[in-house]
Amino acid sequence: MGRQPCCDKLGVKRGPWTAEEDRKLMAFILGNAGRCCWRAVPKLAGLLRCGKSCRLRWTNYLRPDLKRGLLTDDEERLVVDLHAKLGNRWSKIAAKLPGRTDNEIKNHWNTHIKKKLIKMGIDPITHEPLEVRKQPQQSSPPELSGTNTDNTTSGTNGMHDQDPLVKWLLEDEDDLPAIG
Repeated sequence: MGRQPCCDKLGVKRGPWTAEEDRKLMAFILGNAGRCCWRAVPKLAGLLRCGKSCRLRWTNYLRPDLKRGLLTDDEERLVVDLHAKLGNRWSKIAAKLPGRTDNEIKNHWNTHIKKKLIKMGIDPITHEPLEVRKQPQQSSPPELSGTNTDNTTSGTNGMHDQDPLVKWLLEDEDDLPAIG
């Protein structure tokens, strides 16, 4: 079961939008002040398009409040700061940049900002200097022996302090980048 398809796919136009289709969609949405579900829009606006296609066209291209062009330096700095806090949550980042879409910000990040950060010596994932992350790793795990005479249970690891493999794995956690 599940949701019914938004359209019957037969007789639905695909591909680039024409100027005439854009005019029809804009006139319908602005004339009805958004009081219609997206599934009904194509039929009511006289378009041979899918409701999802109409919604995406409006949201990403036709909305009157959209900003055009590349992000400004201030917007780029804000995207970098927000990315450091939120990660790849593009819609939450876009909410802080009025007139910008999540898709536009994601594309700008992947084509421009990421490369700038790498040139500056900053890891675009962790937002830390690239040299700091590259720490020497142990060449091999410690010797595993069946008998361990160390019976201490201090620290947060508790009984896992006795297992040399667990100790080795926990030591390497510090070398991994933080998630989130």
